[in-house]
Amino acid sequence: MGYRMTDRNNVRYHRLDRQQTVPALLENIFAFFESPENLAMITPPSLGFRVITARPIIMKQGRVIDYTIRLGGLPVRWRSLISMYEPPFCFVDEQLKGPYAYWRHTHHFESCALGTKVRDEVVYALPAALPAMVESMLHAVYVRPKLENIFDYRARFYADYFDADPERTCATVEKPLRVSPSIPYTAPERGVAAIVPRHRLPPGHGEHR
Repeated sequence: MGYRMTDRNNVRYHRLDRQQTVPALLENIFAFFESPENLAMITPPSLGFRVITARPIIMKQGRVIDYTIRLGGLPVRWRSLISMYEPPFCFVDEQLKGPYAYWRHTHHFESCALGTKVRDEVVYALPAALPAMVESMLHAVYVRPKLENIFDYRARFYADYFDADPERTCATVEKPLRVSPSIPYTAPERGVAAIVPRHRLPPGHGEHR
Protein backbone atom coordinates (compact mmCIF):
# COMPACT_ATOMS: atom_id res chain seq x y z
CA MET A 1 0.00 0.00 0.00
CA GLY A 2 1.22 3.52 -0.74
CA TYR A 3 0.17 7.09 -1.26
CA ARG A 4 1.69 10.42 -2.13
CA MET A 5 0.81 13.90 -0.92
CA THR A 6 2.50 17.29 -1.23
CA ASP A 7 2.80 19.96 1.47
CA ARG A 8 3.08 23.75 1.10
CA ASN A 9 6.86 23.46 0.75
CA ASN A 10 6.45 21.15 -2.23
CA VAL A 11 7.73 18.15 -0.28
CA ARG A 12 6.12 15.02 -1.71
CA TYR A 13 5.39 12.38 0.91
CA HIS A 14 5.08 8.67 0.24
CA ARG A 15 3.87 5.83 2.42
CA LEU A 16 4.76 2.15 2.61
CA ASP A 17 2.75 -0.36 4.65
CA ARG A 18 3.78 -3.97 5.22
CA GLN A 19 2.35 -6.61 7.55
CA GLN A 20 3.33 -10.17 8.38
CA THR A 21 2.36 -12.71 11.01
CA VAL A 22 5.40 -14.16 12.78
CA PRO A 23 5.13 -17.41 14.80
CA ALA A 24 6.61 -16.09 18.03
CA LEU A 25 5.48 -14.51 21.29
CA LEU A 26 4.81 -10.78 21.30
CA GLU A 27 7.37 -10.14 24.05
CA ASN A 28 10.07 -12.05 22.18
CA ILE A 29 9.38 -10.26 18.91
CA PHE A 30 9.51 -6.85 20.56
CA ALA A 31 12.69 -7.75 22.40
CA PHE A 32 14.32 -8.64 19.10
CA PHE A 33 13.32 -5.39 17.44
CA GLU A 34 14.20 -3.10 20.33
CA SER A 35 17.87 -4.12 20.06
CA PRO A 36 19.41 -1.93 17.31
CA GLU A 37 22.27 -4.42 17.01
CA ASN A 38 19.82 -6.85 15.38
CA LEU A 39 18.99 -4.47 12.54
CA ALA A 40 21.98 -5.72 10.53
CA MET A 41 20.44 -9.22 10.56
CA ILE A 42 17.25 -8.03 8.84
CA THR A 43 18.94 -5.71 6.34
CA PRO A 44 20.27 -6.89 2.96
CA PRO A 45 24.08 -7.26 3.19
CA SER A 46 24.50 -5.06 0.10
CA LEU A 47 23.46 -2.05 2.21
CA GLY A 48 26.38 -2.55 4.59
CA PHE A 49 24.31 -1.57 7.62
CA ARG A 50 26.44 -0.78 10.67
CA VAL A 51 25.49 0.72 14.04
CA ILE A 52 28.14 3.20 15.19
CA THR A 53 26.56 4.36 18.45
CA ALA A 54 28.47 3.09 21.48
CA ARG A 55 27.10 -0.12 23.02
CA PRO A 56 25.09 -1.06 24.94
CA ILE A 57 22.15 0.85 23.48
CA ILE A 58 19.18 1.03 25.83
CA MET A 59 16.01 1.73 23.90
CA LYS A 60 13.76 4.46 25.26
CA GLN A 61 11.87 7.52 24.06
CA GLY A 62 14.35 10.21 23.10
CA ARG A 63 17.18 7.79 22.30
CA VAL A 64 19.35 8.87 19.36
CA ILE A 65 21.07 6.14 17.31
CA ASP A 66 23.74 6.62 14.65
CA TYR A 67 24.55 4.15 11.92
CA THR A 68 25.82 3.97 8.36
CA ILE A 69 24.49 2.35 5.21
CA ARG A 70 25.82 2.15 1.67
CA LEU A 71 23.86 3.74 -1.17
CA GLY A 72 25.25 3.46 -4.65
CA GLY A 73 28.42 2.04 -3.13
CA LEU A 74 29.01 5.11 -0.96
CA PRO A 75 28.72 5.21 2.84
CA VAL A 76 25.87 7.39 4.12
CA ARG A 77 25.50 8.50 7.72
CA TRP A 78 22.03 8.13 9.27
CA ARG A 79 20.87 9.45 12.64
CA SER A 80 17.55 8.28 14.09
CA LEU A 81 15.47 9.47 17.02
CA ILE A 82 13.19 7.09 18.91
CA SER A 83 10.29 9.54 19.14
CA MET A 84 7.78 7.06 20.59
CA TYR A 85 8.39 3.98 22.71
CA GLU A 86 5.47 1.92 24.03
CA PRO A 87 6.70 -1.62 24.76
CA PRO A 88 5.74 -4.20 23.69
CA PHE A 89 3.28 -2.74 21.19
CA CYS A 90 4.89 0.09 19.29
CA PHE A 91 7.91 2.29 18.73
CA VAL A 92 8.71 4.99 16.18
CA ASP A 93 12.05 5.98 14.69
CA GLU A 94 12.44 9.27 12.84
CA GLN A 95 15.37 10.39 10.74
CA LEU A 96 17.27 13.37 12.14
CA LYS A 97 20.02 13.20 9.53
CA GLY A 98 20.21 11.03 6.43
CA PRO A 99 19.35 10.66 2.76
CA TYR A 100 15.64 11.52 3.04
CA ALA A 101 13.93 14.88 3.49
CA TYR A 102 11.59 13.07 5.88
CA TRP A 103 11.45 9.56 7.32
CA ARG A 104 9.12 8.24 10.01
CA HIS A 105 8.94 4.48 10.60
CA THR A 106 6.27 3.20 12.96
CA HIS A 107 6.68 -0.40 14.17
CA HIS A 108 3.44 -2.02 15.34
CA PHE A 109 3.24 -5.35 17.19
CA GLU A 110 0.02 -7.18 18.04
CA SER A 111 -0.45 -10.59 19.62
CA CYS A 112 -2.68 -12.98 17.68
CA ALA A 113 -3.62 -16.67 17.58
CA LEU A 114 -0.79 -17.42 15.14
CA GLY A 115 1.89 -15.51 17.03
CA THR A 116 2.50 -11.80 16.48
CA LYS A 117 1.38 -9.45 13.75
CA VAL A 118 4.31 -7.24 12.76
CA ARG A 119 3.31 -4.13 10.85
CA ASP A 120 5.64 -1.51 9.39
CA GLU A 121 4.29 1.90 8.44
CA VAL A 122 6.82 4.18 6.76
CA VAL A 123 6.16 7.76 5.67
CA TYR A 124 9.06 9.28 3.75
CA ALA A 125 9.98 12.07 1.35
CA LEU A 126 12.82 12.72 -1.06
CA PRO A 127 14.61 16.09 -1.07
CA ALA A 128 12.23 18.92 -2.00
CA ALA A 129 14.90 20.50 -4.21
CA LEU A 130 14.28 17.79 -6.81
CA PRO A 131 12.00 18.86 -9.67
CA ALA A 132 8.66 17.03 -9.53
CA MET A 133 9.33 14.99 -12.67
CA VAL A 134 12.79 13.96 -11.45
CA GLU A 135 11.45 13.08 -8.00
CA SER A 136 8.67 10.95 -9.48
CA MET A 137 11.05 9.09 -11.76
CA LEU A 138 13.70 8.57 -9.07
CA HIS A 139 11.06 7.32 -6.65
CA ALA A 140 9.42 4.95 -9.14
CA VAL A 141 12.60 3.55 -10.65
CA TYR A 142 14.96 3.38 -7.67
CA VAL A 143 13.71 4.43 -4.22
CA ARG A 144 10.40 2.57 -4.02
CA PRO A 145 11.72 -0.71 -5.49
CA LYS A 146 14.70 -0.52 -3.13
CA LEU A 147 12.45 -0.10 -0.09
CA GLU A 148 10.12 -2.88 -1.24
CA ASN A 149 13.09 -5.20 -1.65
CA ILE A 150 14.37 -4.38 1.83
CA PHE A 151 11.03 -5.30 3.38
CA ASP A 152 10.78 -8.40 1.19
CA TYR A 153 14.15 -9.46 2.62
CA ARG A 154 12.89 -8.84 6.14
CA ALA A 155 9.73 -10.86 5.49
CA ARG A 156 11.86 -13.84 4.51
CA PHE A 157 14.08 -13.39 7.54
CA TYR A 158 11.15 -13.32 9.95
CA ALA A 159 9.66 -16.49 8.47
CA ASP A 160 12.98 -18.35 8.57
CA TYR A 161 14.53 -17.12 11.79
CA PHE A 162 11.55 -17.27 14.10
CA ASP A 163 10.39 -20.60 12.72
CA ALA A 164 13.84 -22.21 12.91
CA ASP A 165 13.80 -23.06 16.61
CA PRO A 166 10.82 -24.77 18.29
CA GLU A 167 11.35 -22.58 21.38
CA ARG A 168 10.61 -19.53 19.23
CA THR A 169 7.53 -21.06 17.56
CA CYS A 170 4.06 -20.88 19.07
CA ALA A 171 1.86 -21.81 16.07
CA THR A 172 1.86 -22.37 12.34
CA VAL A 173 2.59 -19.16 10.48
CA GLU A 174 0.32 -17.76 7.81
CA LYS A 175 1.56 -17.87 4.22
CA PRO A 176 4.47 -15.39 4.08
CA LEU A 177 4.31 -12.28 1.96
CA ARG A 178 5.44 -12.69 -1.64
CA VAL A 179 9.09 -11.79 -1.77
CA SER A 180 11.16 -10.42 -4.57
CA PRO A 181 13.98 -12.60 -5.97
CA SER A 182 16.03 -9.50 -6.79
CA ILE A 183 17.94 -9.61 -3.49
CA PRO A 184 19.89 -12.81 -2.75
CA TYR A 185 18.89 -14.28 0.58
CA THR A 186 20.40 -16.99 2.75
CA ALA A 187 18.27 -18.34 5.58
CA PRO A 188 19.81 -17.80 9.03
CA GLU A 189 21.37 -20.85 10.59
CA ARG A 190 20.11 -22.21 13.89
CA GLY A 191 23.29 -21.05 15.61
CA VAL A 192 22.90 -17.39 14.64
CA ALA A 193 22.45 -15.44 17.85
CA ALA A 194 20.29 -12.37 18.21
CA ILE A 195 20.66 -9.90 21.03
CA VAL A 196 17.51 -10.13 23.14
CA PRO A 197 17.35 -8.26 26.46
CA ARG A 198 16.51 -10.72 29.23
CA HIS A 199 14.04 -8.30 30.84
CA ARG A 200 11.80 -8.49 27.77
CA LEU A 201 11.32 -12.25 27.81
CA PRO A 202 8.22 -13.71 29.47
CA PRO A 203 8.61 -15.80 32.62
CA GLY A 204 9.90 -19.29 31.96
CA HIS A 205 11.69 -18.41 28.73
CA GLY A 206 15.46 -18.15 28.51
CA GLU A 207 17.42 -16.02 26.09
CA HIS A 208 17.49 -16.99 22.43
CA ARG A 209 20.23 -19.38 21.63
